[in-house]
Order: sequence, then structure tokens, then C-alpha cells
Amino acid sequence: MGSPILRYEAGQTPYPFEALTSTDNLTFSSSFAPWSNAAGAEPVVAAYGLLTGGAITATAVDNQVSVAALTAMMPGATGASATTGIRSVSTGTVLASRGATTDTHRITSITVNDSGALAAVAGVDHTEFSEVRGDPGGPPYIPVGSIEIGQVRLTSITDAAVTAGEIYVVPNLHVEYSNYPVFDIDYAVGEVTFAAELPLIHTGDEPKKVYARGSTPLFAPLGKVSDWVPAESTYSITSTDTYDGPVGSATSSLGQASFTAQLIDGITEAFLLQKGKTIWTEFRPDRDKLLPKMLTQGVLGVSRAFPAGGGSFSASCTVTPSVESVDVRS
Repeated sequence: MGSPILRYEAGQTPYPFEALTSTDNLTFSSSFAPWSNAAGAEPVVAAYGLLTGGAITATAVDNQVSVAALTAMMPGATGASATTGIRSVSTGTVLASRGATTDTHRITSITVNDSGALAAVAGVDHTEFSEVRGDPGGPPYIPVGSIEIGQVRLTSITDAAVTAGEIYVVPNLHVEYSNYPVFDIDYAVGEVTFAAELPLIHTGDEPKKVYARGSTPLFAPLGKVSDWVPAESTYSITSTDTYDGPVGSATSSLGQASFTAQLIDGITEAFLLQKGKTIWTEFRPDRDKLLPKMLTQGVLGVSRAFPAGGGSFSASCTVTPSVESVDVRS
């Protein structure tokens, strides 16, 4: 068995935007992990949806609405920024469509398609409205890769100007916003988990697309280190006396990871350049095996000591995390 080894994030390998995958429409995974959160290499999670603008108003032309200039998060769309994932769309007009004969009620969704253009998607006519996506009288399914920015609900087959009361733009009901629902990032496994399941309003009962770009750490070995301690939670109990006996409650506290490094001169060692930065560290109990290993992400702290009399220079190092160290077994 080889001796243990501790490595630190000395650089990053960048990855362009990619579509994340999901089996439950709640947690979305990337093909690369872990995700670096070092300055300048932070991941960009790009859930499709409207960012700014896009107000829909009626015009004097029959069945027509005007859409104000907007920005949308759509990394996979034609013309989207490869860096930010944002697609800008100019002001334009869109025609809603009406029902036929006795089926007077029709919902038209106003969308931005995967070419970055404004587009109308007509629902199925009915004698009354429905709130069920894809049903007669209901809002239509939106093509995968498009976003919905509003709905026009018409109740007459006779051509006429659209009224303000026929335009529906309630956030996250008739309009897909990029920032809803909120999400958490698991940097260790490269996953994004939303606070709620994404609505299945796209063709085939699919959710909106979720993209991400980011970087994986490039690890370099730390020489002459010892005393690795992972970042783990400790638990304590407090109690309150009552007439019927004590009542206890448990509390937890997340500790720092730590290690000791022997230094050459304490100034030119490469890892000292990461002091005060958010980086990954990787501990392997057997340096000859890739697994198992332990990953810890946090701010590197360094406290150096330069004793007199020829003693060894050393550094007491900490990694201040936001979550516990992660055991990787397979």
C-alpha cells in the first residue's frame, strides 16, 4: 500500500456550456465533476428563461401584440453568448390566432424559439379555457429549446385588436423566468438541485433546458505534509431543566479541515499562491490508487512559523468549507 498523499487545486480545466441531464426534473447533472469555485473559474448555471424586458402590449392591428426588447438565458440558442449564455432579442410583433366556428376559445403562447426569434405557438380551440397544458382550450406545449414569455387568450373568432385583458404575463405561470425555481449546487458531483420540480410545459412533457459551464480542478501534490484532518460536523447537546425532567436539543457545528506542511523557505512554495482563495483539496489514503479519496472545498488559510536556531519552517494550514469533506468511494 502506498503512503497517503494530499493534493491541492493549482489550476483548472474549463468546460463550455453543456445541457445537463435529469431523471426526476429536479436534480440536473453535468458530465464533468468536481466543479471548481476558484475566482475566475466559478460555474455558470444557466436555466432557460426570461431575464429582462419582454413586456407584451396590444397594438392597433388585429390579433397582434408587440413584444419589447428582452434578454433571455438560452445557451443553446442561435446567437447566444458562449460566455454568459444570454440571448438578446429585439422588439418585434407577433400575431395571435383565433378559434374557429363554435370553438371560440384559444390560447396562443408567445415564445422565443431556439433560433432566438419571437414566435407564436397556438393551442387547441375549445368552448372554454383550460389550465391543463396541451388540453383543448389550454395553453399549448412549448417546443423544447424555446421559452414562454406570455400568453394571449382570445374568446372570439372575429378578428379584432387584442385588449390588455387578453394578455397574460403572471411570472412563472405564463412566463418562464430563468431564476425560478431557485437551486443549490453540489460542487463535488457537479449537480444542480432546484427547490421544486421544473414544470413540464414543453413538448413531450419535458421541463425547460438547464445548461452549465464550469471548470474542474487540476491537482498538484503537496510535499512533506502530515496530520490531515477532514472538515466534519461535530454534535453537542444542550438541555433545559423542567419539572418533568430535562429536555435536550442537539446542535451541530462544521469544523475546518487542516494539515501541516513543512516548508523550504516559506515564501516561494507554489501552494502559498492559493492562500485566501477557494480551492479543492484531495486526500488519498493510498497515493497509488485513484480511489478512495476525500474532497474538500473551501478557503485556504496558512499560518507560517519560522523558528530560530535552525528549526524547520512549517505552516499550519486550514481549509474553511461550507459543507463537509466528501468521501468518494467509486
